Amino acid sequence: MAVSATSQTDFTSRLINFILSVKPLANFMKAQAHQMMVKRAEKIGVPWTETVKKLSQHDWKTEQAKIENPNIQYPEYYVTTFHSYDTGNLSWEAAFEVESAAYAVHAKIWGEENIDGDRKLRSSYHNVIKEQLKITPQKILDLGCSVGMSSFTLQELYPNAEITGLDLSSYFLAVAQYQARTKNYNIKWVHRCAENTGLADQSFDLISSCLMFHELPQKPSKDIFKEAWRLLRPGGYLTIMDMNPYSDAFQKFPPYVFTLLKSTEPYLDDYMTFDVEKALISAGFEPPTITINSPRHRTIVAKKS
Repeated sequence: MAVSATSQTDFTSRLINFILSVKPLANFMKAQAHQMMVKRAEKIGVPWTETVKKLSQHDWKTEQAKIENPNIQYPEYYVTTFHSYDTGNLSWEAAFEVESAAYAVHAKIWGEENIDGDRKLRSSYHNVIKEQLKITPQKILDLGCSVGMSSFTLQELYPNAEITGLDLSSYFLAVAQYQARTKNYNIKWVHRCAENTGLADQSFDLISSCLMFHELPQKPSKDIFKEAWRLLRPGGYLTIMDMNPYSDAFQKFPPYVFTLLKSTEPYLDDYMTFDVEKALISAGFEPPTITINSPRHRTIVAKKS
């Protein structure tokens, strides 16, 4: 009897989930994934170890105190292991390594492995935005801004716009704040939940989110869409760049590589089965456009009527 591709995929996914449910095996896979990332980064010229050492010398407690929201309540889904870090995004180690990891992860998107992959990925996203947006946004919110890489590229794309970067990790935001100062960028940083920002109604022309939604369960993703609709002015846009679950690159991942990926991304199954288009329409947006912007990524553009 023939076994369908879907059945094989489901079986592989269940097998991987079982492996990851065994803590010693999960810890081993996370360590392997991290080691593989560092090696890939340094192979293409990213000074991962040197960067972490240099950043470690800064007075981060003082930096963090300037940005941290003392009243923050972390959602349960966020207080978990991400990207091989036991405390997830709530650690200095994670904050110091984000940029180097991005260069490593995106190094082979277009085949040839090199440090330019991340820049090309972000440029491909911005090309879609420039082509599809019918406005020149003056007030922009970068949701899940991490250490500011996406915020900085938005500032370069729209140099006259007022940029706000929002993230749940004060560790990430402290690094973003420090890096913005060294680059002479005037960006406002906000330490709050993306699904409950506390920001004013209809206060943004564009809300952008890069590589955030694959790190979320479906329920907060839907809540964030509703919050984005509230924050946007009529005629404003929500734009999202993230993994494309339907890409050949993901469909053809060897089981071992996919296991490594899932060991660092606890909500990947949720993301891969998430009907983004339906959720955006339910939140009040017009039917979105979905554009392939890399062999592994898609850009989603949703307009508020």
